[in-house]
Amino acid sequence: MKKGKFVIISGPSGVGKDTICDELVKKGMGRYSVSMTTRKKRSNEIEGISYFFVSKEEFKRHIEEDYFLEYAMYNGNYYGTPSEFIFNNLEKGTNVIGVLDIKGVLNVEKIYPEAISIFIMPPSFEELEKRIRNRNTDSEEVIKERLEIAKDEIKCKDKYDYVVINNTVDKAVEEIIQIIKFEKNICS
Repeated sequence: MKKGKFVIISGPSGVGKDTICDELVKKGMGRYSVSMTTRKKRSNEIEGISYFFVSKEEFKRHIEEDYFLEYAMYNGNYYGTPSEFIFNNLEKGTNVIGVLDIKGVLNVEKIYPEAISIFIMPPSFEELEKRIRNRNTDSEEVIKERLEIAKDEIKCKDKYDYVVINNTVDKAVEEIIQIIKFEKNICS
């Protein structure tokens, strides 16, 4: 049986990572890896589907238990990728699609170099700022922090296997589907 691929989607806040991942899952390209976080749940998010929302104490306990493939602190909150779900699905031949930041990508590539890392770029920085502001979920201070972090993240795009510009979700998703198919063919 062919092994599945671990497809890592990364990019700055507001670039459309979750929307792209949702579309990839709808199109049968893999299962979504649900991360764990200590940040507050947004009104449109669902526990166990969007994220597993936990306290910092619970998250730290999981760190001690070696529960995560990778974890990182981002904008004052922890985010982590539970490893058991990923490796069980890959063994079954199922692709797993996960959203990670640059630190997470670099950590995963050390442990699992077969992972496919894809950086999602905004069409422009101005468009990225507009998308973040249009979400209406963050204070002005948080928006400014996210934009500063985004500048640093964009500088690291060359560390990824692929870079995809999200002009439209449909085009970005189609490009990623082609990448996954290509990677499956060269590695089989």
